[in-house]
Amino acid sequence: MVETADFIVIGAGVSGAAAAAYLAPHGRVLLLEAEDQPGYHATGRSAALWTPHYGNKLVRTLIAGSRDFFLEPPEGFCENPLLEPRGMLTFAAEENVDALDRQLAEMGPGHRVQPMEPAIACKMVPILRPEGVAAALYDPDVLAMDVNAIHRGYLRTASRQGAAPHCEARIVSIARNGNVWHVASDAEAFEAPVIVNAAGAWADEIAIMAGVKPVGLQPMRRTAVIVDGPDKVDVQGWPAVDAASDEGERYFKPEAGKLMLSPGDETPVDPQDAQPEDLDVAIVIDWFETVTTLKVRQVRHRWAGLRSFVADRAPVVGFDPSVEGFFWLAGQGGYGIMLAPVLGRTTTALIAEGTLPADLHEAGLDPAAIAPGRLR
Repeated sequence: MVETADFIVIGAGVSGAAAAAYLAPHGRVLLLEAEDQPGYHATGRSAALWTPHYGNKLVRTLIAGSRDFFLEPPEGFCENPLLEPRGMLTFAAEENVDALDRQLAEMGPGHRVQPMEPAIACKMVPILRPEGVAAALYDPDVLAMDVNAIHRGYLRTASRQGAAPHCEARIVSIARNGNVWHVASDAEAFEAPVIVNAAGAWADEIAIMAGVKPVGLQPMRRTAVIVDGPDKVDVQGWPAVDAASDEGERYFKPEAGKLMLSPGDETPVDPQDAQPEDLDVAIVIDWFETVTTLKVRQVRHRWAGLRSFVADRAPVVGFDPSVEGFFWLAGQGGYGIMLAPVLGRTTTALIAEGTLPADLHEAGLDPAAIAPGRLR
């Protein structure tokens, strides 16, 4: 038996779930997920921070487009706030002060990031080694995100509006016949005139299966570990801490009373169930013990996730210019959680109305800057 709909969304991570929720009022949505639970690969492994000054100008414009949703989500979307105060302290050793200056200069207007005296930075996060903090910046606008609540909120919203989720629906074939896409999984068959390709690291593979030219998506592995904080010290009020350098985005932050560390690695890999490498774990522990006075006695938990980028590191959102009814929602990189509301709205506006949401037009976003055709 073939299940029919108006839209097939492939991938039930936060991007696919948001797209399904916004599309559902415009027609019947089928939300297909290859794994036995939504968000297994990237969304479920994210420890995202709301970082409004992260990424290039285009990404920052998109991040701003999600702000109102996170601060005031719709009634019934969640039980608790989606964002909580965190702050970000960025420090630099003497040899990296120039990198800190460049970071501040690249932020452009409208931010509240301010230089902070090294002594105040070390008082704010007392495990920092003073001799390693020659300069610092503090961003009060960085907020902790409840990734699970955001994802589950979109899944519930989509379901309440009639979207039909299908887990363990691993796609084996995609073909277009006339004006309809025919999608087959291991055990089921689906039809719809529009496919939304929100398959994360597998988005290029889905495109190839559908006879669509890939956009050059590159999955990148990122590692994280959980370790204990200092004995008898409540770390939950500390900001996130990262180091300005040319060696990656190494950082640590409070996480449920402990500390999460990441080497900020971006290791190119094939789409896969990413697992942490011993070397990456050792690198971040060595860095952490170098910049702080804390000795890591035990790694409580370790994991890795995938962040997928195209060449210009901007999202890919729009209908493919060469194949009718094939819509890209991919390449969110490390911004996917932050961008879920704005890209969900953008997907729906482009499909239903052929134009960007009004607020993005007013912000000066060019739809060509995120369209898949730019990568051809």
